[in-house]
Amino acid sequence: MIIVEAARASDPEPSALLAMHHALMNSLFPAGACHYLDVAALEAPEVRFLAAREGGVTLGTGALALKEGYGEVKSMFTAPEGRGKGVAAAILRALEDIAREEGLPMLRLETGTGLDAAHRLYERHGFKACGPFGDYEESPHSLFYEKVLT
Repeated sequence: MIIVEAARASDPEPSALLAMHHALMNSLFPAGACHYLDVAALEAPEVRFLAAREGGVTLGTGALALKEGYGEVKSMFTAPEGRGKGVAAAILRALEDIAREEGLPMLRLETGTGLDAAHRLYERHGFKACGPFGDYEESPHSLFYEKVLT
């Protein structure tokens, strides 16, 4: 069974997954197109960081950055051995629950072009394409999504 719970990004297993995530993003996109948060930023008071575990093994991470009027989904990553098990979907549902508990009316996210499995996940969960938000600018490397929470 997959368990999603609050975690510390600096703990060994989540930190190792984040390092894998960052390395993957750095291999796929130019430096200026990588918008991930580092471990310290993921432990800021305005960020809710989650890890998904199965049998004591951390298989995925995700975070919700609390912004003015919305929550931004960050650091969604599933370890290769966790893919196809519903890990990312479980994390995304938990982040949405947190956003509702925080009274946020909307979720938003930025993701890289070509990350088709991620795009399908977000679309299956009701996210719709939108334009840049916050400090993001239009980029050939980014896609933007949002979901209104009702």
